[in-house]
Amino acid sequence: MRERQASQGARRAREFEAFVAGAAGRLLHAATLLTAEAPDDNPRARRLLTMSLAHTYACWDRLRGEDPYDRARQYLATRFARTAWHQYGGLGRARPHPGSPLGALVPQERLIVVLRLYEGVAEEQAAALLGLSTERVRAICERSTATLLHPPRGPAPKVAGAEVVPS
Repeated sequence: MRERQASQGARRAREFEAFVAGAAGRLLHAATLLTAEAPDDNPRARRLLTMSLAHTYACWDRLRGEDPYDRARQYLATRFARTAWHQYGGLGRARPHPGSPLGALVPQERLIVVLRLYEGVAEEQAAALLGLSTERVRAICERSTATLLHPPRGPAPKVAGAEVVPS
């Protein structure tokens, strides 16, 4: 009996190690996009990845044919949403990282953009995961994409020596 359990444990560990070797890079990149941190300095993203992989390992035997990557991605997204909710008082507030590519977006917008455009999750799946309507996910994704493609312009730069003459 103990030999069989040890054999199953070793098989489980090998399967999980193979999964991590293949999926950890992409999951870390997704977590880095979510947290809007720099790729070379991303402690929050690494923490999210660690929690996601630990959760996936804990339920490894119960996956029963389910894709472990989907499970890890789902946990990553829900954990990010929960953290953003507690940290910023909601998913629709705070623009904490103006220097990163997705830093112009609020956490909810980043989450939807990463799920839809980077991960390729269908609108219906993203909506179910986030508890939103499909139309709401579509609208947020379209608005966020427009913001990324056409960022709002700042004030015009001042020209030295130029004066505005009132008319």
